[in-house]
Amino acid sequence: MAKELRIVPIAHIRTDFPTKFGIPRQAGIAGALQGTVVFEPEFRVDDALRGIEGFSHLWLIWGFSENAGSSWTPTVRPPRLGGNVRMGVFATRSPFRPNGLGLSCVRLLSLKKEPMLGTTLLVAGADLMDGTPIYDIKPYIPYADSIPDAAGGFAPDEGRVLAVDFPEQLLNAVPEEKRAGLLSVLAHDPRPRYQDDPERIYGMAFAGLDIRFRVEDTNLIITDVINQNQGA
Repeated sequence: MAKELRIVPIAHIRTDFPTKFGIPRQAGIAGALQGTVVFEPEFRVDDALRGIEGFSHLWLIWGFSENAGSSWTPTVRPPRLGGNVRMGVFATRSPFRPNGLGLSCVRLLSLKKEPMLGTTLLVAGADLMDGTPIYDIKPYIPYADSIPDAAGGFAPDEGRVLAVDFPEQLLNAVPEEKRAGLLSVLAHDPRPRYQDDPERIYGMAFAGLDIRFRVEDTNLIITDVINQNQGA
């Protein structure tokens, strides 16, 4: 019998997504989206990051913390297939796994020394909810990690991007430094794949805002932006 391995978070990531709804389906899709990796006190050791600035991208190994304690099944229904077809769990990236671990490739933007937090990592393209635990970080090695002719199975590149209609008066309610990331997320359709009602108004929590929108054909139309902190 294999020896059981105990792992602990080395860090947590800060992102603009307090809930799962709207998070990009894969890392790198919303390349303008930024997050900050904050190390746990035990691991706030600059020597552990020596040389990391030489890599443009990193692998984050993280935990599906919202599904902690959930049971797993050998087959799952991938949303990409409409939620009607079962595939093997190891042929998918479903969060309901024997070990709830995720893997994301992110772009390293910078290292920042913060008085109370030590050195943090500013990254782009993360597909993680705010507070997600990070269990390990490894450098992305282009010659070994990039396989241009790899087969995508039932999950090939979609190439589908929505046109975002964001009225200027509503866009002005979004902090300027958050706009590029938000627009990138919206363009890649944050709705669950099985929902396609052109009249339905969706709400997405992002950076303290409630972004209301609907989707008609290939157009995503912003209907309202509500500051969730007003009156708090």
